[in-house]
Amino acid sequence: MKKNDVPQDNGGLEKDNIKELCYAVDEKGEYTTIKSTGWDPKTIALDNALQEINERINNAKERVLNGETSPIEYYMECHKMDIGILASYVGKFQWQVKNHFKVKKFNKLSEKTLAKYASVFDISIDQLKDINHGN
Repeated sequence: MKKNDVPQDNGGLEKDNIKELCYAVDEKGEYTTIKSTGWDPKTIALDNALQEINERINNAKERVLNGETSPIEYYMECHKMDIGILASYVGKFQWQVKNHFKVKKFNKLSEKTLAKYASVFDISIDQLKDINHGN
C-alpha cells in the first residue's frame, strides 16, 4: 500500500486519540512507517470479536452462578484463553482442565492445584473459588 493510501477512517482508535503504526511504500518505493487513525472494516471486525468475547464471558459467569461449571471456565474466558493454553500454563492435560470445569471435581481440587490456577489468572484462591469475591 502506498503511503497516501493508508486508511485514516474515523474509528475506535481516533476517539481515544490513538494511532496504529502501519507499513507503507513511500515515493521512492521504499518501505516506511505511517500512523493511521483506523480502517472501518478492521474496526467493525474488532468490535464484533470483542462483542463475542464479552458474550462468552457473560455466558460462563452465568453458568458458574447457576452451578453448571466451575469458576475456572469463567476466568479462562476472561483471560481470552482456550483449554489448550490454560492446560499448558497449569501443567495439566486438556482433559484434566475440562474435568476441573465440573463443579464436583473443582470442589475437590487440592490447594496446590487451586494455587496454580489462581497464579495463572493473577488472582487469589478466594477469588478463584468465588467469582464475586472482591467485586
